Amino acid sequence: MASHRKPRTRILAMTAPRAAVGITTAALASVTLMSETANAAPAKPSISEVKKQVDSLNQQAEVATQQYDQAKEKTATQRTKTNQLLADVADKTEKMNESRRVLGQFAAEQYRTGGFGATTQLLFSNDPQSFLSQNHLLDRMTATQEQALKSFKIQQEQASVQRAQATASLQQLTSSQSKLATQKKNAQTKLAAAQKLLNSLNAEQKKKLAALQPKAPASSATYKYSGPASGRVATAIQFALAQRGKPYVSGATGPNSYDCSGLTQAAYRAAGITIGRTTWDQVKDGTAVSESDLQPGDLVFFYSGISHVGIYIGNGNVVHAPHTGASVEIAPMDWMPFAAARRIA
Repeated sequence: MASHRKPRTRILAMTAPRAAVGITTAALASVTLMSETANAAPAKPSISEVKKQVDSLNQQAEVATQQYDQAKEKTATQRTKTNQLLADVADKTEKMNESRRVLGQFAAEQYRTGGFGATTQLLFSNDPQSFLSQNHLLDRMTATQEQALKSFKIQQEQASVQRAQATASLQQLTSSQSKLATQKKNAQTKLAAAQKLLNSLNAEQKKKLAALQPKAPASSATYKYSGPASGRVATAIQFALAQRGKPYVSGATGPNSYDCSGLTQAAYRAAGITIGRTTWDQVKDGTAVSESDLQPGDLVFFYSGISHVGIYIGNGNVVHAPHTGASVEIAPMDWMPFAAARRIA
């Protein structure tokens, strides 16, 4: 019986370590796999994905640019209002000082006369006739004094109101300037992110990315508008076309660079027509038209947020200022999602 038990004991003794080794090996393999997975470098985006990211960042930058333009416009308006209020306060203060000077003269005159009654002054006067003339003048001065005092009180009240208005306007101006700085920073942040992404590409990748970009019509560089629009509309179109090649700069309104709404505003200004500064203002100008009813000179807005605008020139093309890194150009409308259109004249 004993001889049969020993082999069984040896077999068990030999089997246990092998099982332990098997489990340990599997555990090590699992840990190694997890470690390798955790330390593996993330897969680089494809060129098409890079393009999508860059386009998205440029679009976000366009929105931030319009917000910046809007804040800039409000800041300029608020600054003009504040300056006018401060000028009004200065003018009112000057008038108050003049009234104060007149009242001071009256006070000095009363001091010189010593406050004596007119009868007493007549009795002691060396020249009664002169005194009577002077006394009549004093009566007139008293009436003038009352009017001067009344005017001073009114001016004082008005100056107080205007100072309060100027103070409130200055506070609003400070708030507008702060918002302006924020919007400018937002636009710059988006543009910097897009540029960083582009800078990460090597020469071959940049070449592939360029191949994916929409191509302008072959004749766009030499294209000259010849109708059918005429008059002021034709002037606006020709002005915009004359800006081709000038760079897109966030917040720019010319003459050396433009953002999208800055170009359209400048074009219609050249034609003697005033439109809003931002895309959100311009989409309220003129009258609405459908995409199927477009005519040369119509403003065409793109993206759901109405963040981009160009001028329709016919044949499905617009002239526009695209985005940072690009210049004013002619482009097919179908490059961008149509949002709205407005006929200005």
